[in-house]
Amino acid sequence: MTSGPEADFARSCVPSITSSGRRTTLLTADGVRIDAVHTPSRAPSGTPADGLAVVLAHGFTGALERPALRRAAAVFAQRAGVITFSFRGHGRSGGRSTVGDREVLDLAAAVGWARALGYRRVATVGFSMGGSVVLRHAALYGGAREGRTDAHTDTVVSVSAPARWFYRGTASMRRLHWVVTRPTGRLVSRLGLRTRIHPEDWDPVPLSPVAAVPRIAPTPLLVVHGDRDPYFPLDHPRMLAAAADPATSALWLEPGFGHAENAAPRELLERISAWTAERVAEQAA
Repeated sequence: MTSGPEADFARSCVPSITSSGRRTTLLTADGVRIDAVHTPSRAPSGTPADGLAVVLAHGFTGALERPALRRAAAVFAQRAGVITFSFRGHGRSGGRSTVGDREVLDLAAAVGWARALGYRRVATVGFSMGGSVVLRHAALYGGAREGRTDAHTDTVVSVSAPARWFYRGTASMRRLHWVVTRPTGRLVSRLGLRTRIHPEDWDPVPLSPVAAVPRIAPTPLLVVHGDRDPYFPLDHPRMLAAAADPATSALWLEPGFGHAENAAPRELLERISAWTAERVAEQAA
């Protein structure tokens, strides 16, 4: 999976190529077409989060049509406009999944579209693979500091994300590695999970989530993880939190919570939405 120099990501343009109503096709900097949907905010005008868009980044094998992501979008739309999209190789989007590498370009395209729609603030909320992508995206595209681009984020929430690559310490992750690395596994993914995976290894290996975290400050960061996550144990969120700036970050370890958007209860999504709106209000003050 060829990523190219990390610095090139931060200089990439993210144009929209077609738009019709609420659904749009975005073109990433490396030429992949990404299916995206805009859901307007249901919050009344003049609320603290007015002008905020939340971009939701789903987990591996997810897509914008999946019920779990649609449920999350409905919760966030109570306070903000919402952009959902399907990562490359997922759903109606083109290309093939690189399992978190070049997906930063997909997220950058979605954030760029949110700003083109007129949103003054954009928050990124990612789950699992998407959780690692929002961390790397925030590190690579600037954020609340010099050198930021139109694709920068103002607030970051990473849910159920890994801290480091190539983790195989749980049965769930060993199965996932088989799917990603073996031809038979990729066939199962394409036919059974509707996810098309790129057959090449990462070259070079992208910046890891835990290495990305120190570059995010002073952009606000929330790390959320469940104590019943079957993929990544609690040392992953603790590593991420330890690498973050304590003045601008928070860690929530959620009792009884499993993994990513599929397991996230409405109450947790509502708390994340409220935290995001509060950080935006603080930045605007």
